[in-house]
Amino acid sequence: MMNHKKTKCTVCGKLFSLSELTPGRFMRPNVAERIVAEHPEWNDDSYICHSDLNRYRSLYIQNVLEQERGELTTLEHDVINSLREHDIVSQNLNDAIESQSTVGQRLADKVASFGGSWTFILLFAGILIVWVSINSVAIFIRPFDPFPFIFLNLVLSCLAAIQAPIIMMSQNRQGDKDRMQSENDYRINLKAELEIRHLHSKMDLLLTHQWQRLLEIQQVQTDLLEELSNKR
Repeated sequence: MMNHKKTKCTVCGKLFSLSELTPGRFMRPNVAERIVAEHPEWNDDSYICHSDLNRYRSLYIQNVLEQERGELTTLEHDVINSLREHDIVSQNLNDAIESQSTVGQRLADKVASFGGSWTFILLFAGILIVWVSINSVAIFIRPFDPFPFIFLNLVLSCLAAIQAPIIMMSQNRQGDKDRMQSENDYRINLKAELEIRHLHSKMDLLLTHQWQRLLEIQQVQTDLLEELSNKR
């Protein structure tokens, strides 16, 4: 039968299976120091559950960031929490922004997009040509806006007065999008940096453990060689 014996977590005191625990000898020294500060009975033969381990890792990372960068921002706290919960910090900003947009904001984006296209330029140029042609070559009809086209100037002025603030609203929204994109990139880069540090620490511990095992094997081989040489 399989052994279902459970082992006690030194930190929280709860019972867990060995697969849900991490031995103290595999802990990063800096993380182990934080545990010892709160639990003096901790040693290399102790065990800690994954939940408490993630909590102390996040506390260690938070302490490192505070030492390097001073007081942590909200974004950095979000990244630390995501490391603790193993969550993903990246998100689709386009969907998030569109879901929060009002009808007026979406309309401003469409107007600004149309106003900055070749379709608008060609359409506007065609209207001007037709307008000027009708009012300049008035053979059969009386022109409704003769030269110097005062009514045309009024229409253009009104169009510019309306279009300018709409374009500014769209630019403000684009600025908000760029700011959110920068914050999202910062979260991703910060988490990647911390994950790489965590991976390096795991590799260091693994190499140290394997090196100790190799030394033990080498000592055994040396003892065997000495025994063989003594028998000759």
